[in-house]
Amino acid sequence: MEVTCLLLLALIPFHCRGQGVYAPAQAQIVHAGQACVVKEDNISERVYTIREGDTLMLQCLVTGHPRPQVRWTKTAGSASDKFQETSVFNETLRIERIARTQGGRYYCKAENGVGVPAIKSIRVDVQYLDEPVLTVHQTVSDVRGNFYQEKTVFLRCTVNSNPPARFIWKRGSDTLSHSQDNGVDIYEPLYTQGETKVLKLKNLRPQDYASYTCQVSVRNVCGIPDKAITFRLTNTTAPPALKLSVNETLVVNPGENVTVQCLLTGGDPLPQLQWSHGPGPLPLGALAQGGTLSIPSVQARDSGYYNCTATNNVGNPAKKTVNLLVRSMKNATFQITPDVIKESENIQLGQDLKLSCHVDAVPQEKVTYQWFKNGKPARMSKRLLVTRNDPELPAVTSSLELIDLHFSDYGTYLCMASFPGAPVPDLSVEVNISSETVPPTISVPKGRAVVTVREGSPAELQCEVRGKPRPPVLWSRVDKEAALLPSGLPLEETPDGKLRLERVSRDMSGTYRCQTARYNGFNVRPREAQVQLNVQFPPEVEPSSQDVRQALGRPVLLRCSLLRGSPQRIASAVWRFKGQLLPPPPVVPAAEAPDHAELHLDAVTRDSSGSYECSVSNDVGSAACLFQVSAKAYSPEFYFDTPNPTRSHKLSKNYSYVLQWTQREPDAVDPVLNYRLSVRQLNQHNAVVKAIPVRRVEKGQLLEYILTDLRVPHSYEVRLTPYTTFGAGDMASRIIHYTEHNTCHFEDEKICGYTQDLTDNFDWTRQNALTQNPKRSPNTGPPTDISGTPEGYYMFIETSRPRELGDRARLVSPLYNASAKFYCVSFFYHMYGKHIGSLNLLVRSRNKGALDTHAWSLSGNKGNVWQQAHVPINPSGPFQIIFEGVRGSGYLGDIAIDDVTLKKGECPRKQMDPNKVVVMPGSGAPCQSSPQLWGPMAIFLLALQR
Repeated sequence: MEVTCLLLLALIPFHCRGQGVYAPAQAQIVHAGQACVVKEDNISERVYTIREGDTLMLQCLVTGHPRPQVRWTKTAGSASDKFQETSVFNETLRIERIARTQGGRYYCKAENGVGVPAIKSIRVDVQYLDEPVLTVHQTVSDVRGNFYQEKTVFLRCTVNSNPPARFIWKRGSDTLSHSQDNGVDIYEPLYTQGETKVLKLKNLRPQDYASYTCQVSVRNVCGIPDKAITFRLTNTTAPPALKLSVNETLVVNPGENVTVQCLLTGGDPLPQLQWSHGPGPLPLGALAQGGTLSIPSVQARDSGYYNCTATNNVGNPAKKTVNLLVRSMKNATFQITPDVIKESENIQLGQDLKLSCHVDAVPQEKVTYQWFKNGKPARMSKRLLVTRNDPELPAVTSSLELIDLHFSDYGTYLCMASFPGAPVPDLSVEVNISSETVPPTISVPKGRAVVTVREGSPAELQCEVRGKPRPPVLWSRVDKEAALLPSGLPLEETPDGKLRLERVSRDMSGTYRCQTARYNGFNVRPREAQVQLNVQFPPEVEPSSQDVRQALGRPVLLRCSLLRGSPQRIASAVWRFKGQLLPPPPVVPAAEAPDHAELHLDAVTRDSSGSYECSVSNDVGSAACLFQVSAKAYSPEFYFDTPNPTRSHKLSKNYSYVLQWTQREPDAVDPVLNYRLSVRQLNQHNAVVKAIPVRRVEKGQLLEYILTDLRVPHSYEVRLTPYTTFGAGDMASRIIHYTEHNTCHFEDEKICGYTQDLTDNFDWTRQNALTQNPKRSPNTGPPTDISGTPEGYYMFIETSRPRELGDRARLVSPLYNASAKFYCVSFFYHMYGKHIGSLNLLVRSRNKGALDTHAWSLSGNKGNVWQQAHVPINPSGPFQIIFEGVRGSGYLGDIAIDDVTLKKGECPRKQMDPNKVVVMPGSGAPCQSSPQLWGPMAIFLLALQR
């Protein structure tokens, strides 16, 4: 008969139905790390407080299928914090040694392609307390004419902190208070935002000369200790005063050794001296010792401002500045300016002419110029004038003006610049004036107006300048969006008119302008021309790589498209299959050259599956599109939201795991016939492999397999591979861990983090059959826990004296961060005895303060049996569950609970009889048995048994 039943059961068909488990991402931020305080008063404005230097750790708990990808971003922080410009793709965000600039709002964005992304945020408040700074300021004022003077002292204490610090002023060991006498005033200056407190000593008295301490405190938040600074006020306290051993402007020759002394002339306490240089640091080799600054063999680059600063926190810092000028000259230039009044651009006899000469010098105003004509000093006359500082020219420019130009004025003019008496070489520039001296013209050589080169090659742009003298050529870019030259400068000078570019890139393409300079030639309207640079570069194509899946026997079209390139056309396209050349496609006329290449496959077969490459060329280079064509099934998508997937007996050394998944795009290829399951314990090499047969798999259908005989507490790697008529598909893997945090068996003395409520009347007791009182009251309480073994523990309330009617015992769970909308609390209860009171389940919401709400209640005698309850709850934020036992009218009223489980999701619709043995399937065939057939089949089996 048993064999007949087994055969009949084997005939029962299985019905697989798509459950549509694809769901948009949901997210919840939970916190760990070294948090000081996490305010849960308003879930939309959660604040995570942490001490500077500690470790920040935030975790984004996500639900949704497929498994959402998590990205962390940040805003509302310091501009110097670069985190907001990047993203962290990880469910856990960890920042070691967090800095104050890293405070702000952190966003967790979870998305899986289904619906809209889920975005949650939490504000991180970094707390710190710096060392306080104490400064002293003194004022003296006349009172009643000139009879006597009052001296007032302000002790100003400033500190950077978060939260704002509390200030305490002390004189010696005595704490000072505001207006404790007429001589003391404590106040906060305007606009300091709580960062400063001032102690004002009015009309200084002898007793005011003492030690003053400013103590700052953030009231021990995050364990930050108080800090303090002390200042000794005496009748000699004074701000620093300085004088220099040299003039404020010091002009020296290159190569000299420079020594500057900064001398203290006052200050108590003794001020500290410091040298600085602007711009930039002190020169290499410079030595600053106290108030002495030494610079050996000074050079022109060492010119600048040198600052000596003295501080003693009394009054304002004293500062003296030396402007060091090292004599130097460079860049001698000249200009030829025809008669401005006649608006002429040519040199003409009978008109005026001006020659100008300029050098860049330090100090500029000390430069002297001397003019020579044909090697002899130029003689001044009514027609030959020398002027300085022409307003139309750069400062300190010497100009030689020739009035009513004569033929005898033609010749060679030389301008010499020098520093009289200084060992700095003279600079000179020569200008030739003759009938051949003509203004410049500029043009682009024939065939050079458009320059075409390949990316990575050198390029040369050329403009020809004619005229005498020939000025240098200035190059710039015409394109507004590309204002800078490849050198990074807006203008670049070339003496020969050629702009040379090394290793050009595509962004260098565009129009370049060449123009004559106004110096070293004629000071007239610049002449200009343009050169077009075309940079050719290889094509860019898409897709660079594409995975093409198709069922066996179906056609496939492969397309490789040209995105950009120079030239923007396909010159040739070559297809390869597994590295072997394929016949060339039909030739397309040049005028009709498409921007893509195509390959048609009539049918996908095992022989035609593999790697296809399309190499596209535009005569400059080539790029390739890669296609992987196959009929392989896509990878499975593991389901991570299985409620309470770990199943174990409280005394067993094995556990089982409910593995669930969906199949990605099952209709894209041939139907999945079975799955190959590989299970390997971590740190072990051997794996258990098993085939799981399936029937028609639909998109969104949740498949399930129960892994059994897993060893507590080991973790395992699970690999799942789909198989079709084509063969093996893509494998997916995940790590499963033994977790028992959702179910509490009370076997541990720590009772899973549950605590006794301090506001109740008495406590719950943990015991088992071996530790219970042998003289306990009969006909009440359970003999063992739910497992039926004497070693198993449970929690119960003892209602014997001194307990009274209505006394309550409360057992409070740890705080749970709500990461789902619905939860189910399952537990076993034992309520046996004629004086049984009530068992209540409460939910304490921590969303807006602590608020307890009743979720479930049961009263009276329920018999000497363990029974199970499933209580649905939907917390709006972080929450705790509370088991409340209420004492009845007498001592025969013990109540017990065991095996408390908290699961995400809704509770089962039908509660399971706890006294029936439920056999979990050893191999979870991913199908559901059809409920329509169980009724008739059960009647048929009963008839056979009779």
